[in-house]
Amino acid sequence: MSWIRESTFTWFQFLATQVLKAGHIPKHVAFIMDGNRRYATKNGMQKIQGHSKGFDKFAETLQWCRELGIEEVTFYAFSIENFKRKQEEVNGLFNLAEQKFQKLLDEKNTARKHGLCVRIIGNLLLLPESIQKLIAEAMIFTKDHNKAFLNIAFAYTSRDEITNSIKDVIKGVEGGDILLEDIDEHLISNCLYTNNSQNPDLLIRTSGEVRFSDFLMWQISNTCIYFSNILWPEFNVWDFLNAIFYYQRCYSDIQKIMKIQNVKPAIKNGRQSAYIDKLRNERQMLLETIYPSNM
Repeated sequence: MSWIRESTFTWFQFLATQVLKAGHIPKHVAFIMDGNRRYATKNGMQKIQGHSKGFDKFAETLQWCRELGIEEVTFYAFSIENFKRKQEEVNGLFNLAEQKFQKLLDEKNTARKHGLCVRIIGNLLLLPESIQKLIAEAMIFTKDHNKAFLNIAFAYTSRDEITNSIKDVIKGVEGGDILLEDIDEHLISNCLYTNNSQNPDLLIRTSGEVRFSDFLMWQISNTCIYFSNILWPEFNVWDFLNAIFYYQRCYSDIQKIMKIQNVKPAIKNGRQSAYIDKLRNERQMLLETIYPSNM
C-alpha cells in the first residue's frame, strides 16, 4: 500500500470532517499503534501479517489527518524494547520496514507533490545498516518539504532520547560551546530527537492499554490523551473522528491557554542557539555519512 493515498471518504465521512473543521483542529497528533499482534491472533494470522495490516492502517490514518488539515503526525512504530521480542518477529519487522521505506522512496514524486517531510526519530545506529541507509535517504530527500510533517519513532524510547539529549548537553559544555548556566529545560528540549517539532496537541493510543510505553514522555505534559479499546488494524475513520471530537470537547474552553502552554520552550541566548544549530548540522552530517549524496 502507498504511503500517500488519495481521499477515500464517503460523502457522509466528508461531511463529518467539515463539521469538525468548524472547531479547533489539533496541529500535531501522535499515535501509539498498539494491537497488531492481538489482531493477528484474533484472526488466525502470523504476527508479521498483523504488523503488515498495521502499516496499512498507518497509511490510511495519515490520509485522514491530511484530509482534516492536521499539519504534523507522529507514529510510534518500533520501541527499543521490541528488540527483546523473539528474533523471528524482530527480523520480520525489519524486513517489513525495509519494504515500506523502499516503497516511500519509489514514490518520490508523490511525496514531492504533497510536500511531505519525513523524520525518523530514534537511535538509528541500533538498526541494521540496510534500514539506516533507507531512512537516511528518505530524510535527506524530504528535508526541505514543508506542507506536511510525518515523524516515525523507530528504535525509540523516551529514556533513550532524554539520555542522548543529556549527553549532547555535556558534550557542549566540555567543548566550550555552552556554559553550565545555559543548561535548562529550553536547551534540553531542543536537544531531543523532536527538536524540529512542536509538542503534540493530541495523543491517541489504541488496543485498550492505558499507558504511554515510554513514548514522548518529555513532550506530552500538556497533551490531550485519548485511549481507544480498538485494536490498531481495526481503528476506523469514525474512531479517529471521535478522538478529534474528544479533543475539541476537552479543550473548547481553554484553547488559548493550551496553545501557549504546549509550545516548545524557546532558545534563550546566543550560545544556546549556536550550539543547537551545530548539533543539527552534526545530525544532518551523520545522515549524509550513512547515505552519501553520490550513492
